[in-house]
Amino acid sequence: MKIMEEEKMTIKLPKDFFFGAAMSGPQTEGAWNVGGRLRSYWDMYSDQEINAFFNNVGSYVGNDMYHKYEEDIKLFKSLNFKSFRTSMQWTRLLDQDGKLNPEGAAWYHKLIDCANENGIDIFMNMYHFDMPEYLVKRGGWQNREVVEAYANFVKIAMEEFGDKVKYWFTFNEPIVEPEQQFLHGVWYPYQKDFKQSINVQYNITLAHCLAVANFRKLKAEGKLCEGAKIGMINCFAPPYTKENPSPEDLEAVRMTDGLHNRWWLDVVAHGHLPQDVLDTVENDWKVEINRRPGDEAILAQGKVDWLGFNYYQPTRVQAPDSKFDENGLPCISKPYIWPERKMNVYRGWEIYPKGIYDFGMKIKKECPDLPFFISENGMGVEGEEKYMDENGTVQDDYRIEFVRDHLEWIAKAIEDGANCLGYHYWGVIDNWSWCNAFKNRYGFIRVCLDDGYKRKEKKSAAWIREVARTNEFE
Repeated sequence: MKIMEEEKMTIKLPKDFFFGAAMSGPQTEGAWNVGGRLRSYWDMYSDQEINAFFNNVGSYVGNDMYHKYEEDIKLFKSLNFKSFRTSMQWTRLLDQDGKLNPEGAAWYHKLIDCANENGIDIFMNMYHFDMPEYLVKRGGWQNREVVEAYANFVKIAMEEFGDKVKYWFTFNEPIVEPEQQFLHGVWYPYQKDFKQSINVQYNITLAHCLAVANFRKLKAEGKLCEGAKIGMINCFAPPYTKENPSPEDLEAVRMTDGLHNRWWLDVVAHGHLPQDVLDTVENDWKVEINRRPGDEAILAQGKVDWLGFNYYQPTRVQAPDSKFDENGLPCISKPYIWPERKMNVYRGWEIYPKGIYDFGMKIKKECPDLPFFISENGMGVEGEEKYMDENGTVQDDYRIEFVRDHLEWIAKAIEDGANCLGYHYWGVIDNWSWCNAFKNRYGFIRVCLDDGYKRKEKKSAAWIREVARTNEFE
């Protein structure tokens, strides 16, 4: 297969390759104070610092899926999607005592039943950056008690919905909170503390492993659907550096890959953390990880059935200018600007579809028995109104090109032996996106904020509908 050739050719994906929608509870549901839902990290953040959010749009509404879920699921079906990934909000399912909230459970039952009735498999993720406020105030992921609380949350969810939900995931992008909150300091509480970041990352890892252990126990007891699977969703983007790298550039690649990718891959594929990364963190960087006796046995339980791979942009790095920054934090790397890069100027992200292929080859080589699917991929664009035609339809040819180019490299990866099972597009329906709110739109379906959150198809919807129907495209 030739990639990106000028002459059109038909690209074919396997007949059992699935297409689906990727979303999250906190970004879509809204209804933040309905049905006994507790306040989350994002509600707290919105109340305290609404100016931190684009156009002062906080967490409260999402895209109103709480009230529009039946319409939205029918939209997924109309696009010929076979699956839909969302996340179950801890704040909606449980009360402050860690007990089931009947009203929250009832809504998730309705959501799941509606999906099943429409032939849509639910991919249920259990955490998407949305810790309950009362646990944030107890230290969040810095507190080992929260690890246990999360495991309890997952257990209750699986007991309640295990006969209806076949596919479970522990975390979405577990690297994000340690980095955004405790390393880069761009999300509340705005800390720049490498030790805290590492230990939060470590505790999230333990939480993942305990959740997997609960899944295995319940499955062995016959309390889950036949064929139930558990996985993790992460942005496993392979790092790249200069064409002729120095030893220091390669070291930057090693540790970037180590903390972002291998840390998680080694746990989910092998049941342990990468020793070379631990050695660097503890011996070279003098960071004490708050281990406890028995942690190795917990980590050994972290192996999963499959992976979700979120991919938007490559990671390009080179050697840092110094070993430590002005805050005393270790400098792992600095960005490398590839001279040939193509950019999504609205997000400031490089568009590099071949990264999906490279990941597929990496997994084929290093984890050949671990299947995966593309769990997020998408293009966010600001000010899509300027691309509307006279009928108010967004003519998003740029999105069609973006998805097509990535699917072509997925097809190439599968042809070369990658065990890639499907593709979920991020934000099929425009959604609220953390501090960016609705600044950048990702969807095949537009959300009309000034018209009751009405859904309206963009040009790309017709294109993906046909691709998902035939599993082929030009």
